[in-house]
Amino acid sequence: MSATISSAPATDRIDPKRLVAFLLMVVGMFMAILDIQIVSASLAEIQAGLSASAEEVSWVQTAYLIAEVVMIPLSGLLSRAISTRWMFAISAAGFTLASIACGFANNINEMILFRAIQGFIGGGMIPTVFAASFSIFPPSSRGVIGPLIGLVATLAPTIGPTIGGYLTDALSWHWLFFINIVPGIIVTISTIMLVDFDEPDWNLLKTFDWWGLGFMALFLCSLEYLLEEGPGKDWFNDTRIVIFFWLTVGGAALFFWRALTAKFPIVDLTAFADRNFWTGCLFSFVMGIGLYGLTYLYPVFLGRVRGYSSLQIGETMFITGIAMFLTAPIAGKLSTILDNRAMLAVGLSVFAAGTWMATGITKDWSFWELLVPQLCRGFGLMNTMIPVNNLALGTLPPQRLKNASGIYNLTRNLGGAVGLAAINTVLNQRIDLHLARLHEAVSETSIAAQNWMTALTQAYSQTGGDAAAMALKKMSGMVRGQATVMAFADMFYVLTFMFLALLPLLLLVRKPVPMKAKPGGGH
Repeated sequence: MSATISSAPATDRIDPKRLVAFLLMVVGMFMAILDIQIVSASLAEIQAGLSASAEEVSWVQTAYLIAEVVMIPLSGLLSRAISTRWMFAISAAGFTLASIACGFANNINEMILFRAIQGFIGGGMIPTVFAASFSIFPPSSRGVIGPLIGLVATLAPTIGPTIGGYLTDALSWHWLFFINIVPGIIVTISTIMLVDFDEPDWNLLKTFDWWGLGFMALFLCSLEYLLEEGPGKDWFNDTRIVIFFWLTVGGAALFFWRALTAKFPIVDLTAFADRNFWTGCLFSFVMGIGLYGLTYLYPVFLGRVRGYSSLQIGETMFITGIAMFLTAPIAGKLSTILDNRAMLAVGLSVFAAGTWMATGITKDWSFWELLVPQLCRGFGLMNTMIPVNNLALGTLPPQRLKNASGIYNLTRNLGGAVGLAAINTVLNQRIDLHLARLHEAVSETSIAAQNWMTALTQAYSQTGGDAAAMALKKMSGMVRGQATVMAFADMFYVLTFMFLALLPLLLLVRKPVPMKAKPGGGH
């Protein structure tokens, strides 16, 4: 049977049945994206509950990410082969079962295995929703559908740590996974009953490129491991990192060779011939750095410098989610009025303004000082995500959407992985640099430092302990704290200039002209 891909109808009418089916699919996508970050605030509790080491428990996060990056590009071929209905239903059901298994895991090895399964199966839901949003709805609906997709894709990882912190604090870490059961069952059943967007093309499975899958898995898994573990292992000073670097290089060479020479490649790269698609992927990559990078930076600052608990961090960070939620309908309306390129320029500029404000960060910054930068982040994310989606996917023909959606979503995840690795590396280097400079400034030749040490020693002398040692420890902590804050300011400078550097690239983007649907919903 040949594939039948239903394009958006020529009229502006939205089929209520398709809308309901799509909204329930969005719930599934929300679960899959949420679970990327939901465990991040509760790793200590999981570590204690499973009697794991700090290095072992980090794989609860890493295993999910490594498995997910393989499925995301693979999902395009699978959804064409077995149809959107069965691709999404199997993904939702498998994700739900893996969530139950994670909640009942008895040891860290079981947890890592079930998280990998959860990430791999759940990864199929994300690009499938993106492709469906452009293939089953008319262009006139993008003012509503676009913000919904953008809100879910950016809000889920942003509020993941907050939800995780609340669940663990109120119940236990097991509920990080059990929370998926009821919505997972609903999404699975509703998908089977309501989704009828296309028909399967079983012939694609007969020509399945197993070599291509193996090379892609080698490339992406090695790359994800490299980016996740590199900063903590001092990069190429660790033998395993060197090994995985060469596995990444070799896997990439074999994958691209296979993708460009195979008759039926596992991933079709021809979408990159479209200038709007490859520039959209580039913007998506950088947006991933901003999305996941700031979701990481702010909590680290609040925890390491301010000493906040995971619950306090979640409450402080929640303002970004509120800003995104309130901005979504406004951004949706703007996307139907403004040129998407102009809207993207506004979004990037506001994003850059927020990180620029954060360059003035001090050790005393808390909720109110972070309020405006976080509002800018929420507004900037929504006004960036929606036009980037439209530019990258909105003008592709329906038959190329599923494959292109997988590649496009992969670039955002890889941007986040690259961004986190770079942020960790640069942050550590800048802390060391500022420490060295501050140690010089508070050396024994510094009169101000000597006076401060004298005052501290006198203050601690009343406690009855070793006043000099206590004063030195206090001074050392203050110096390290100041060096850490200065390093965070440096990172915000880097992010600001990165967002601004994207603005000239808008000149390469063509004004999108939406694909016209064939009368009667042609195939």
